[in-house]
Amino acid sequence: MTELNGELPVNTSGGLKAKGHPISATGISQIYELVKQMRNDADGRQISNIRYALAQNIGGAGSTVAVSILKKVGS
Repeated sequence: MTELNGELPVNTSGGLKAKGHPISATGISQIYELVKQMRNDADGRQISNIRYALAQNIGGAGSTVAVSILKKVGS
């Protein structure tokens, strides 16, 4: 279900632990992956028919949480 072309793909880039966990850059890294997916630029990890994407990030000792929801517009 959570595989690349499953019903609900998760961590298409491998997740933050797969590519390092730079302080303050993790949220940008997540959004970057979502934008690549929505532009069909994700090469071998491309999801088909993506319309919406969600990134969730917890900062500090769980004291801050950010959720970003993106919607594909245009072609």
